[in-house]
Amino acid sequence: MNAQSHSRGSHDRVRSVRLGAAALNQTPLDWDGNLRRARAAVDEARAAKVSMLCLPELALSGYGCEDLFLSPFLASTAAESLEALLPHTEGMVVAVGLPVHHAGVLFNGVAVIADCALAAVVAKQSLAGDGIHYEPRWFRAWPSRVRDVVRLLGREVPIGDLRMDFGGVTMGFEICEDAWVAKRPGAALALDSVDVIFNPSASHFSFGKREVRRRLVAEGSRAFGVAYVYANLLGNEAGRAIYDGHTLIAAPSLSVMPATGAGESTARTSAGEAVIEGPRFSFREHVLVHAAIDLEEIRARRAATASFTPRLPRDRELFVHAPVNVPEAPREAAISHVSAWEHGPDVKHEEFARAVSLGLFDYLRKSRSQGFVVSLSGGADSAAITSLISWMVRASAAEIGLTGVRARLAHVRDLGTAADEKAIVGRLLTTVYQSTINSGSVTKNAARAVAEAVGAKHHEVDVDALVKGYIALAEGALGRPLAWQTDDIALQNVQARVRSPSAWMLANVEGKLLLATSNRSEAAVGYATMDGDTSGGLSPIAGIDKHYLRSWLRWLETEADVSLRIPALAAVNVQAPTAELRPSDKKQTDEDDLMPYDVLDRIERLTVRDRHAPLETFEILRLERPEIPASRLALWVERFFTLFARNQWKRERYAPSFHLDDESLDPKTFCRLPILSGGFQRELGEMRAALAREGETPR
Repeated sequence: MNAQSHSRGSHDRVRSVRLGAAALNQTPLDWDGNLRRARAAVDEARAAKVSMLCLPELALSGYGCEDLFLSPFLASTAAESLEALLPHTEGMVVAVGLPVHHAGVLFNGVAVIADCALAAVVAKQSLAGDGIHYEPRWFRAWPSRVRDVVRLLGREVPIGDLRMDFGGVTMGFEICEDAWVAKRPGAALALDSVDVIFNPSASHFSFGKREVRRRLVAEGSRAFGVAYVYANLLGNEAGRAIYDGHTLIAAPSLSVMPATGAGESTARTSAGEAVIEGPRFSFREHVLVHAAIDLEEIRARRAATASFTPRLPRDRELFVHAPVNVPEAPREAAISHVSAWEHGPDVKHEEFARAVSLGLFDYLRKSRSQGFVVSLSGGADSAAITSLISWMVRASAAEIGLTGVRARLAHVRDLGTAADEKAIVGRLLTTVYQSTINSGSVTKNAARAVAEAVGAKHHEVDVDALVKGYIALAEGALGRPLAWQTDDIALQNVQARVRSPSAWMLANVEGKLLLATSNRSEAAVGYATMDGDTSGGLSPIAGIDKHYLRSWLRWLETEADVSLRIPALAAVNVQAPTAELRPSDKKQTDEDDLMPYDVLDRIERLTVRDRHAPLETFEILRLERPEIPASRLALWVERFFTLFARNQWKRERYAPSFHLDDESLDPKTFCRLPILSGGFQRELGEMRAALAREGETPR
């Protein structure tokens, strides 16, 4: 310990301690950067007089290393980073995640550092193997109540399901998924009367997950009778998953006050425990929260709980005694950094904007692209992406200032000459409207209005001559003219595909990333042109449905914070969604081609999220939408399932997208389906038969 610490006899007990949790914006295999950010968090924690600090899961290597975890060099390089971190932890207890080789396999471990020395490694017991997670592919689960010895950094240290004792302050671990399972390790830790539980996590963002985490942490504190510290990753770590950087500390002894300007603070949860939180979706490299915890009050409450009976005798083999004394911390109110929008009526709209804009910001930084190119059609999808890039610049500037934005995006050429937020958007974003004979002035004017409103560098080009040229080539090869009556799909698709090369060329010339504009509703039924509107290196809204996207655009036009609102979206929001690929006299709309988007999205949820068969989906829709004829609902259900099965190949080819909820169709990470199948023919036959018994057919 440092010189200010005093030795403490075995009869002394620490009455209070300052605990900290840090969110880190890490990148797989960015060894120097990951170590630098971990050091910065430790340094800030020391300056704040934090004695015990929790850093995220697998923070030194990065969580999203995927199959690189199987490469032997990865764990050994992570150990080198751990060794480099040790000298920066003087006078502190620091827990940091890294992969650890032991007994011929790999474990998801947390190194426990005590005053510059490695004291132990705690291993994860419950591996995340569902949704977007695939941990059992790389790691082995550590068995409960087992201790072993691992050789790390040139010496042998304890590894396993351990409890740490720092001069009378006892601590245990739940590592991310450990807290989400029915049999939480925290229950066993409670029986061993630990004072503190650390949870180093890599918990990806999804809508509404904040409240779930708060309940897990608060209930863990209440039920286990401990102070509970939760640390998480921050930002777009590896491409698809976005981490909101949610950090929490809960304890019955914790008093909370809101940060200045943060709005209302929710100091108490439904479980009765006080919880402080760090800000979510930060554009900083790390975020720290900390609080002074009265351990004596925790111990007194536990002793007064009639249902609490400790395990006796305690298994002393599971306890690791580290030669470090934790200094007393003065009691004071902790600051909860909960922003006002977290309590507002539009939380999902805010979460969507903040998550995707942070995802875009980090993708831009980590791919070292010079900016983005968007084929701005004047419709909802491309307008939403354009607006999200504007939000990205404005929100980042509001938090870290224009100087901070330029520093974080220092690889972008000439960004230093941009004088304000709109000028930065103009440097980062190029938009292009590409018209054919079937395009109208409404979409052209809407695209121009949105581009001007956000400050994008906007181009307008006419590609109709190229379309006509390709049609002539095909007609010459086929020996016949192409007509809308016989060649509808081909004539639509050629227009969308002709727009792709020029957008790619702009991206290549400017060193920017072309963003695909398809949404999840289109992906579900294949209502997108491959190598047309699916062209791009990143598909930022492929994880969100069209019905929600339109409501978000209306909110951004009229109800969002004034500093972020885009009134020019009115020109987009008044339109009915249309691909604008048929002649204008056809009056083409997306919903005429498919079905109403709210119905499509409901069928998708019943199919993908709830896993219902066609007949079950149809019966649920009949109850929910009695105003729609059963024959029409059956037609839409059949259309959805037929197109859903037929177009898996398209979803396989989509550019990477952001994971936003548990309805994702991304086959690389979440929704794995066969490319070839029977196409639900038997199941659709059952639905048709049920309808036929009522004298109806789908129509």
